[in-house]
Amino acid sequence: MPAPGSAAHLDWPWTLAIASFILAQVLLSVFSLHRLVTLLRCRRARGIAPTNDCASIDWPRVTVQLPFYNERAVAVRAIDTAARLEYPGDRLQIQVLDDSTDDTRSRVSERVRAWQASGVDITLLARSTRDGYKAGALAAGLARATGDLIAVFDADFVPAPDFLSRIVPHFTAPRIGMVQARWSHLNRDRSPLTAGQAVMLDAHFGLEHEARMAAGLFFNFNGTAGVWRRECIVDAGGWMHDTLTEDLDLSYRAQLRGWRFRCVSALDVPAELPADVLAFKAQQRRWAQGSIQTARKILPRLLRARLSPQVKLEAVLHLTANCAYPLLLLSGLLLAAVIAAPPVLSPGLALALDLVAIAVGVLPILLFLSVGQLVRGSRGVRTIGDVCAALWVGAGLVVNNTGAVIAGLCGDAGTWERTAKTGEREGGADRRSYDSPFDRGVGFEIAFAVGFALLAGLAWSKGHVRPVPFLLLLSTGQGFVAALSLLEHRRARRPDSGRDPAGYAAASSGPASQIAEGSSGRARMRSG
Repeated sequence: MPAPGSAAHLDWPWTLAIASFILAQVLLSVFSLHRLVTLLRCRRARGIAPTNDCASIDWPRVTVQLPFYNERAVAVRAIDTAARLEYPGDRLQIQVLDDSTDDTRSRVSERVRAWQASGVDITLLARSTRDGYKAGALAAGLARATGDLIAVFDADFVPAPDFLSRIVPHFTAPRIGMVQARWSHLNRDRSPLTAGQAVMLDAHFGLEHEARMAAGLFFNFNGTAGVWRRECIVDAGGWMHDTLTEDLDLSYRAQLRGWRFRCVSALDVPAELPADVLAFKAQQRRWAQGSIQTARKILPRLLRARLSPQVKLEAVLHLTANCAYPLLLLSGLLLAAVIAAPPVLSPGLALALDLVAIAVGVLPILLFLSVGQLVRGSRGVRTIGDVCAALWVGAGLVVNNTGAVIAGLCGDAGTWERTAKTGEREGGADRRSYDSPFDRGVGFEIAFAVGFALLAGLAWSKGHVRPVPFLLLLSTGQGFVAALSLLEHRRARRPDSGRDPAGYAAASSGPASQIAEGSSGRARMRSG
């Protein structure tokens, strides 16, 4: 036995495990410090915001695309919202791109005919197959689009009537290829799950997009609530479906061609956050897997391009950010070796290293999420609770997103999983129309939740107190997500789970007279 405080000799398995743990911590610190760099860029960018370049323009022709796949709960509302956009009627085309295989198609067809009868230029493009998934639908619509600008809204997004009149003037600046609006949230306060998602998205739009735009770095279209210049889409090679994040892929290809992007944080579009954990996990799997697929596809070309080192480094960190999930999982597992190994550092040095790890790896994330809420206008105890919910939800995604990252590194494009929509609003009833398929990863989540809890107990018993909060966060996060997944699967098996709530379809599809009344609002906009 070595003397207390002296360095112990470690066999190579211990050495390898501890060295791997240190490497994982270093890489996690890089992603964490990147958040701090983003905050510094935001501070320098304060007051820098895109503004309308002229008070009066010759309004270009706009095509609004609404891609649907089995969206019975929200499709009618999305069509009505698009048809009531305030924009010159002779310069607005609406395309409903419906790949549905259920009764959504009949509801959509009826609503489109009603708006056509009221004089709105709206068409229904219904494909017989889902070739290319959402990217395929958008490409099919683009081939028939008449607009110079292409606006895209997912089924659950509800833009204000003046959305186009506020966003279109940004395209008067040269080489602007895409303008992205900010997402806001219809059901933010429904649960800790939705509150945590809102915090992460608020920081993404309010900090990341703003910082990257101000620094001249690449950032991405978020798949909805944005407008593209048609010429930009075509020049970049069009919509492709060789990744699960067609929006991220096209964004990088367009910016490599020299097109500029803008984000407009002052313009928000309300949307529904996934309130069911199975739907949320499916969304996060698609985003994580697709971002890694895009990194594999784009980074070799980007790193060879004649771009500044700053642009290249930011692109690498942006596209590989989801690698933080397997690094977190690996760190948690390797803590077992750190706890069980003979001590090799003096207590004082071990404490100093732990404090550095907290300062570098944890505090930037907390600061990033908190500032995102402050920018949004949130204050007080609620902000603390929402940020804690975001950390908890993020910890609960570790197993789910680690699998997605591995799939993105090793597999092909895979299957595009839709995010089930319910049509609910803030504080509204749970109007379930679809149930997400059961996630087979729940067993792994339960196993890791139990394992991390046992490891926390082991650490405490051996006097290793400092890793206990991290291990408990991983354990409770995985346990929370797994428990919700099991509850939702059980609820989905009830006989009445998939039925359309009584009265909801009727409430969503008013008489044609209401359509005609609503369509008159589109003419009430400022003229060019």
